[in-house]
Amino acid sequence: MGHPAEHHAAEKTKVQGLFSLALGSVGVVYGDIGTSPLYAFREALKPVARDGVTEAEVIGLISLMIWTLTIIVTFKYVLFLLRADNDGEGGTLSLLALLTKGASGQRAMLMFLGLVGAALFLGDAMITPALSVMSAVEGLKLVAPSLQSAVLPVSVGILIALFAIQSKGTGPLARFFGPITAVWFVVLGAGGVAHLFDDLSILAAFNPWYAIQFMLREGFVGIVVLGAVFLTVTGAEALYADLGHFGRRPIQWAWFTLVFPALTLNYLGQGALVLKRPEAMSDPFYLMFPEWALLPMVILATAATIIASQAVITGAFSLVRQAIHLGYLPRMQILFTSETNTGQIFLPSVNTVLLVGVIALVLGFESSDALATAYGISVTGAMVVTTLMAFEFVRIRWRWPQSLAIAALAPLLALEVVFLGANLLKIHDGGWVPVMMAIIFTIVMWTWRRGAGILFEKTRRIDVPLGTFIPMVEKKSDHAPVSVPGIAIFLTGDPETAPAALLHNIKHNHVLHEKNVILTITTVNKPRVSLEQRFRIEKISDRFTVIELRFGFMQSHNVSQALAYLRKTGFKFDIMSTSFYLGRRKLVPDAASGMPMWQDKLFIAMANAATDPSDYFHLPANRVVELGSHVII
Repeated sequence: MGHPAEHHAAEKTKVQGLFSLALGSVGVVYGDIGTSPLYAFREALKPVARDGVTEAEVIGLISLMIWTLTIIVTFKYVLFLLRADNDGEGGTLSLLALLTKGASGQRAMLMFLGLVGAALFLGDAMITPALSVMSAVEGLKLVAPSLQSAVLPVSVGILIALFAIQSKGTGPLARFFGPITAVWFVVLGAGGVAHLFDDLSILAAFNPWYAIQFMLREGFVGIVVLGAVFLTVTGAEALYADLGHFGRRPIQWAWFTLVFPALTLNYLGQGALVLKRPEAMSDPFYLMFPEWALLPMVILATAATIIASQAVITGAFSLVRQAIHLGYLPRMQILFTSETNTGQIFLPSVNTVLLVGVIALVLGFESSDALATAYGISVTGAMVVTTLMAFEFVRIRWRWPQSLAIAALAPLLALEVVFLGANLLKIHDGGWVPVMMAIIFTIVMWTWRRGAGILFEKTRRIDVPLGTFIPMVEKKSDHAPVSVPGIAIFLTGDPETAPAALLHNIKHNHVLHEKNVILTITTVNKPRVSLEQRFRIEKISDRFTVIELRFGFMQSHNVSQALAYLRKTGFKFDIMSTSFYLGRRKLVPDAASGMPMWQDKLFIAMANAATDPSDYFHLPANRVVELGSHVII
């Protein structure tokens, strides 16, 4: 039994670690949801404020907001979905990978849902930075009306700077952002408390009956209002996607001790302010603060919105890496920004696409009011998809009876479908933008998945089975290839057939190495694979060995490092006497291939843009030989 002082020190270190991660999660995970008070109540008031608002309407709106936060974020995400992880990783594709292990009949439907959910999240990753930063910078208009013309250029400048620092990594950003966002939440709560006494009747909003009465009384206008009310929970999907960066407990602690109380108090304070001064409806957030505090608040809000943008950008990086490793996107350059945390990554190509999309949105919509109408569809759509997948999760993984799964999730799904319907009413006001983005991203991922499957089947038809090829090539004859010293490693996606590069090497160079390794790299449906489970080695003959390297979808596919580790198991591997052979395919479109011509061309363009396999698999550049072939697809 350990010494009490040592036990106390260990507990203290554990608590400090939890506090540090919780503070970091405040910056990265809750940045998005924390900036909703800037615009959510203001936008929700607009449909009902044409002839002024009544006390019942204000209380009803605040009640809707508090209960939306409680049901969707607290119950669905913080208490339920954070437990639905794939070895510590969250997000739509992580959930999809987990479900496809046990699903059979619904596999195609689950795959489609996963792709749609991922596509909607990527659309959200573009809209969130644009809306958040613009809504904060617009506070300059209250400081000095003459600064209105500066809002657009300042917003664009801030967003370009934000994307420029992404290569520094999540860790340093979290350490910098966490304390600032914590201050933001404290100020949110304090601002709310300061105005609670403007009209204490706002506390009635804790009673959900006021929310129900509001919806019954307002009718169609109430449905329109729900689209704006939903802005209170934007960022919940990023919360789930960023699970692997911080872990479940720190994220839960941060929510219950700081984030949820601060948001609730701020919305109550905004409601009380409008009850006392109805003219504050124009911008209830900034008008909560005295004139001398406006400029500091604009600066703090801008910092908070930059951090909010970080949450979805980080989530987008994680999601795209999962999509690459699960076969939904081509290989892209993935840079690791931390030596200790493999979840902290930077994808230059994704960063560039997001930046271009965000700047286009800012310049296209020109104000946060206009952009707010476009917001919500991607988030509600992603939430509906996640709930549908969660239904399969509790049945397959937690083995809930179907009746229990329906009873638990049907009310939540019904609520989210109502929110989705309310947001779809904004389709003509700019809501078509996230829908279009989601359709494009879904088509891209579906095309890559489908094209890769067709390519695999086409090449397999002309491939030579390994069991037939090895005895044939090792047979002594006048036509046998010349034996040369060293090890040749042939990378292939199918260990059952002779790699195309091996066939071309014998056909054109008429040589065969002393030792030949048929190497397959597999990504399994879990985030990480331990070193002990990384390798499968099968010796076929004296000259041929088949090796399978298994990686999780959150791990770097570092082949050189893995092969170096294999030496400890007795595998003789000397990098200076080893050559890596890669097959380089030139794809030619064919209308009769199984995909329409436009899809063929899209797949080929994506294949050509993919990161070079020698870079992606971390192969030594001076030891790689590429042999090409034409494939009609």
